[in-house]
Amino acid sequence: MQVKDMTIEELKLLIQETVAETIQSLMVDPDEGKQIKPEVKQQLLDSLQRTQSGERGIPAEELAKNLGLTWE
Repeated sequence: MQVKDMTIEELKLLIQETVAETIQSLMVDPDEGKQIKPEVKQQLLDSLQRTQSGERGIPAEELAKNLGLTWE
C-alpha cells in the first residue's frame, strides 16, 4: 500500500507506530552488558564521595576558559 492510498486515520496510525518505534530504539542503553574498567569505576566512586562530602569541582566558567570557550 502506498501513502497516497491511505486514509488519514491509517496515515496517523503509521506515523504513531513509527514514532513509538523510534523512541523505543533511542531508549536502548548501548553500554548494557558491558563491563566498566576497575580504574574508571574507582574514579567515579571517588568523584561521588568527594561530591557527597561537599567538595566542589571546577566552576563551569573556569573550565570553559581553560578550553578556550566563552561561558555566558
